[in-house]
Amino acid sequence: MQKNKFLSLLGITATSALLLAACGGNTDGGGDSASSSKSSDKKVDDEQVLNLIESGEIPTMDSVLNTDVVGGNVMNNVFEGLYRQGLDGKLVLGMAEAEPEVSEDNLTYTFKIREDANWSNGDPVTADDFVYAWQRLADPAEAASYNYMIQDVVENATEIINAKAVDDKTLEIKLVRAVPYFKDLLTLPMYYPQNQAYVEELGDKFASNSDNLIYNGPFTLTEWDGTGLSWVYQKNEDYWDADTVKLDTINFDVVKETSTALNLYESGGIDRMRLTGEYVQTQQGNADLKSEPTSSVFYFKFNQERNGEKTDLANENIRKGLAMAFDKEAYAKTVLQNGSLPADGLVPQGLAVDPDTGKDFRDQNGELLTYNVEEAQKYFEKGLEEIGKDSLTLEILGDDGENAKKSLEFMQGQLTQNLPGLDIKLRNVPFKVRLDADTKQDYDIEMSGWGADYADPINFLELFASDNGNNKSSYANDEYDALVKSSLSEVDDLEQRWTGMLDAEKILMDTAGIAPIYQRYNAVLEKPYVKDIAAHLVGAEYSYKWAYVDGK
Repeated sequence: MQKNKFLSLLGITATSALLLAACGGNTDGGGDSASSSKSSDKKVDDEQVLNLIESGEIPTMDSVLNTDVVGGNVMNNVFEGLYRQGLDGKLVLGMAEAEPEVSEDNLTYTFKIREDANWSNGDPVTADDFVYAWQRLADPAEAASYNYMIQDVVENATEIINAKAVDDKTLEIKLVRAVPYFKDLLTLPMYYPQNQAYVEELGDKFASNSDNLIYNGPFTLTEWDGTGLSWVYQKNEDYWDADTVKLDTINFDVVKETSTALNLYESGGIDRMRLTGEYVQTQQGNADLKSEPTSSVFYFKFNQERNGEKTDLANENIRKGLAMAFDKEAYAKTVLQNGSLPADGLVPQGLAVDPDTGKDFRDQNGELLTYNVEEAQKYFEKGLEEIGKDSLTLEILGDDGENAKKSLEFMQGQLTQNLPGLDIKLRNVPFKVRLDADTKQDYDIEMSGWGADYADPINFLELFASDNGNNKSSYANDEYDALVKSSLSEVDDLEQRWTGMLDAEKILMDTAGIAPIYQRYNAVLEKPYVKDIAAHLVGAEYSYKWAYVDGK
């Protein structure tokens, strides 16, 4: 969930240092997003159409309830918050007319909303639209997984949300504490505005399909029936910066098999795709092949409570045995084959650096939970003894795409081979079904992942705090919770905060709260006529506002 992936890791870490060192995040110092575009005056073809694919269905188009990458990608292109990420990964103004007035204590932000900001039904975008959406996000009745993103940030969030519309175009936000990455949060779907009259008029039908939505971003969404495997972006002529948007249409289809996608790419049916597995090797030497680093880390989640009862995975030694029993490097090289890196911690390489020393978080904390069959067997045997069993059957839950199936088969082989007494079953389901099973904690082990919303380690570490809405595994550790809470609230001493986050990750790994697997790199085929798709390291993966076709 991503800065420009085409940036060097050195550039990424330098940007992260700025993020951690000063309130206000990483911006271009003002100006609107049109002025930051490098493509607005470039030559373009007459027909501005792209044909692209996605990896899974859209689970929801309600920005308050979004939790996934696919939905986040769509929302990033059809909606807009106060800021958005620009072509070069820096923050640029979105619905905000100018940089906010900020109080001396960095707790009060006052934004002016653009006079020319409108919804696609003709209604103006107002300050009340932001207040309404944020109230929904904070309302426990909505059960929004990202509820914590506002509870921990905006003052008095549970009762009323201490953001108020001073007038139609003036929004005042009071924070609980100074937040170094506050502006970055404002690019994310949960902070987007919603038109109260429209939402309440539609009731349960709101966001059920593309006809039951209105849009304030560069594109509008069409031809999405709420569950289907295809949808279309159309240029939003009512968007305040429509002159910058060159593409007229982007057609999307969900394609889960790499072989099918590659056939479409080679026949001209699609203009861009990701490669996995052996398909990467077949394209070596192809000028269309590119590598994109991401902040996404994948891991096994161990469900410690199911249907109100403790599971065998509540045993720490069982979890440690599982976490150390599979060869991550072999998995990355033989199954993924796309440049992805084995992961021995939760926080990804290249996300953020020590504000004092400039050292990368991942390098500083090192390899914490590594592949070691001998140690894995010791922990697993001890765990079996503690739970009074001599064997154990567990099921791994994963997506139903081609690569996901191969991944689970590899892990099944590794775990059963290296841990005598263990039987592994596999359950591959559609992405939306997996998310539902995760929410209900209807799984034993789940292959899951997280991409950074913003460039700070706490965005990963807070996921497994016991009260976090995304912690659907019942992992709980008091010392870990205390360190996460301190890192969220104490921002005056950045070095102490950094040390606390290092310690928190060590606890999570020492207790095998999760089992890290890999940090994803994308191997991408892109037609040479495709220009200026913005690929982001944090937040949404892609922005198409500046993209265009030239020379097709």
